[in-house]
Amino acid sequence: MARVLVGVKRVIDYAVKIRVKPDKTGVVTDGVKHSMNPFDEIAVEEAIRLKEKKLAKEVIAFSCGPQKSQETIRTALAMGADRGIHVNVPEKEAAKVTPRQISKMLAKLVEQEKIDLVILGKQSIDGDNNQTAQMTAALLGWPQGTFASEVTIGDKKATVVREIDGGLETVEIDVPAVISADLRLNEPRYATLPNIMKAKRKKIAKMAPKDLGVEMKSDLEVVDVAEPPVRDAGIIVEDVPELMAKLKDAGAV
Repeated sequence: MARVLVGVKRVIDYAVKIRVKPDKTGVVTDGVKHSMNPFDEIAVEEAIRLKEKKLAKEVIAFSCGPQKSQETIRTALAMGADRGIHVNVPEKEAAKVTPRQISKMLAKLVEQEKIDLVILGKQSIDGDNNQTAQMTAALLGWPQGTFASEVTIGDKKATVVREIDGGLETVEIDVPAVISADLRLNEPRYATLPNIMKAKRKKIAKMAPKDLGVEMKSDLEVVDVAEPPVRDAGIIVEDVPELMAKLKDAGAV
C-alpha cells in the first residue's frame, strides 16, 4: 500500500472579492477570510478515498506558510488525513514563496517520508501558477498525471484521465508518481464535528525551510499589482444585420 503526500495551501477564500493594496504591492489579506485552496481539497479527498479502498496506508498533509497554515492542515486532518507537516514561513515572506521552492520541499519530504504518491491541486487560486506538480515530478524523476478528472490505482500502475483542450486523454503511468487534481476529479467531503475534534489530537510536525535544505531567497520581484480594467457596457441591437454593421464599424469582421 502506498504512502501519500498531499499539498494543502491556505488562500483567500474563493467567495471573497479581492482588493488591491493602495501601494499596489499585493492584495489585501488582513481581516480577510482564508480557507484551503479548492483544488487542494479535491486532492485531499482523492487521497482519503485511496485509503478507504485500502490502496493507501497513510495520508500526510503538507503546507508551507505562516502559523495560520496549521488551520488548513487541521482541516485536512479532519477530512481524514493521518498527520501533518507544516513548514513555517513568516506572513510577509509567504507571498514570495515560489512553486520551485515548494517543489524542492516536497521532493525532500518524499525522500524522508518514503512517499509513493504525491497528490496536489492542479493550481492555487491566488497565484494560478500551475507549476508545482510538474516541477516536483521533474525533481523526483517521476512520471506525472496532471489535470486528473479520474484516477485508478493498480499494481504499481496508475491510470489517469486528464482534462485537455477539447476533450479527455487517458494515460497509464508507473507508480511512484505525481498527480494533480482537476475540478471534476471528485466532490470533497465536509468534515464532521467528531472528526474535527479528533483532528485536534493528530500530530503536526513543525519545520523550517532550512530543515529541508531550501533557501527562501526569491529571484522574483513583484513590480506592480493592478485590478483588471473595467469592461465597457454592451449595447442592444434589433437584428442580425444591425449586429453585423456594428461589428464591421468596430473592425471586428
